[in-house]
Amino acid sequence: MELAHPPRRTVSATRIGTVLVSCALAVGLAAPPAQALTFREYAIPTNGQPLRIGLGPDGNLWFTEYFANRIGRITLTGVIKEFSLPQEAMGPDGITAGPDGNLWFASNNVIGRMTTAGVVTTFPVPTLGSHPEAILTGPDGNLWFTEYLGGQIGRITTSGDITEFPIPSANSRPVGITVGPDGAFWFCENGADKIGRITTAGVVTDEFQVPTPSSLPSHIAVGADGNLWFTEHKGNKVARITASGVITEFPLPTSQSGPAEIVPASDGNLWFTEFLASQIGKVDTSGTITEYPIPTSSGQPQGMATGPRGKTIWFCEFQARKIGATKPGT
Repeated sequence: MELAHPPRRTVSATRIGTVLVSCALAVGLAAPPAQALTFREYAIPTNGQPLRIGLGPDGNLWFTEYFANRIGRITLTGVIKEFSLPQEAMGPDGITAGPDGNLWFASNNVIGRMTTAGVVTTFPVPTLGSHPEAILTGPDGNLWFTEYLGGQIGRITTSGDITEFPIPSANSRPVGITVGPDGAFWFCENGADKIGRITTAGVVTDEFQVPTPSSLPSHIAVGADGNLWFTEHKGNKVARITASGVITEFPLPTSQSGPAEIVPASDGNLWFTEFLASQIGKVDTSGTITEYPIPTSSGQPQGMATGPRGKTIWFCEFQARKIGATKPGT
């Protein structure tokens, strides 16, 4: 299990989810002195540790509290409300808005559906102990998720029917997943150091090896250039992969920063969290990287998402027990 992720209750190993695939290596471009960003930080009322965050169907941001077994809602003005989960939904991780107007989240052994009023329904994952992680809505109207310990990609319909698709590589340990510009899903194989591609039919068509050994690819997103970008937690890089599998890696200025979640924003750049350095990073499509320390020096930012229209970046400060927000260019 990655360091940027809280220890699983049923897992003794540690890891930090970040996967990268590379066929080329680039020298990280140093950006000019960064213009200071204006940050807002909101303390979690119950002192819970937020892990992942996503934009909800109601226009608010929703986040998971892995150890506290809660899901929280934060409005755009910073008002937080928390909802306790049933015991079977213990260990909530990734969260997303579903096509049915509900929130969907991944937990240790179930996929959960939650209304914006806090009513929860759970659906057991067929492979016991598979530890679902990231989850998102696919172009086919279903929800898709990664199974970190199961080595599979899962699909769940809005009525709760689950199908699992094995990843060919052993010990793949998939973490982040996104929909590529080609309509297929691209995912990070944290254990195999690969980037994978799977169609909506459940066919794994490609697995691209990341150039840097033991890089621990974690999360992946689509950039404004039409390529996919991902973080390498242990490799300490952000990487770009084309649809044909050509990878270019960009080292981060701060050593051992532990890059984790990555998202595109309305300014045309990709933004990412640096869990170990307590910083927020920005990379443009040329590979120029800029880093910004967050106000709480030991905050350990992990999950990240953008608000409505992608204008505000929201992130979870796991150790500081806060939700942070900033607007690019402020």
